[in-house]
Amino acid sequence: MNSWLYRHWVAAALITGIFLLVLLPALAQSWSVALLLVYLQLPIYLFHQVEEHTGDRFRVHVNLMFGGVEALTPEAVLVINIPGVWGVGMLALYAALFFGVGWGLTPIYLVLVNALIHLAAGVAKREYNPGLWTALVLFLPIGAFALWSVNSTPGVSTLQNMVGLAIAILIHVAIVVHTASRARKLAAGVR
Repeated sequence: MNSWLYRHWVAAALITGIFLLVLLPALAQSWSVALLLVYLQLPIYLFHQVEEHTGDRFRVHVNLMFGGVEALTPEAVLVINIPGVWGVGMLALYAALFFGVGWGLTPIYLVLVNALIHLAAGVAKREYNPGLWTALVLFLPIGAFALWSVNSTPGVSTLQNMVGLAIAILIHVAIVVHTASRARKLAAGVR
């Protein structure tokens, strides 16, 4: 099942992203702009995943950065992207719907943190990295506008911002720690 899912999840991300965008006009009939922007983070992340992972290019790129060992596995890519992005995005959307739009800040911070990482890597290495274009074209402008819009909503708190940012940072730190740890073990010949 995992190999089938790994081969097809990027295509599913593209189709799902398109369908989620098609739903926007219907949702706009009853949702606030801030809530729509929380929702919008998921389809833009799905389009980012298409750029990033088509042809397994992100995993290959990361593994080359770690000396060619399989630091980032297909299984890790699935866990990072399906529960770690899709699941977090859905949980945040439901939290925003039922407990207040400020609880939907996590996916907004997730796209902004991810965009800054792609941008920093591109500048540091002076080269393209898989996902850079959608990070620049979608994540930075839409994420920044979403952050401003949600924070302009009455009742959004510093705590909600801190929780959203902390979760986004922790997700990225966990990815780096897992990948670097696996690379060290593989380089040392430990399984």
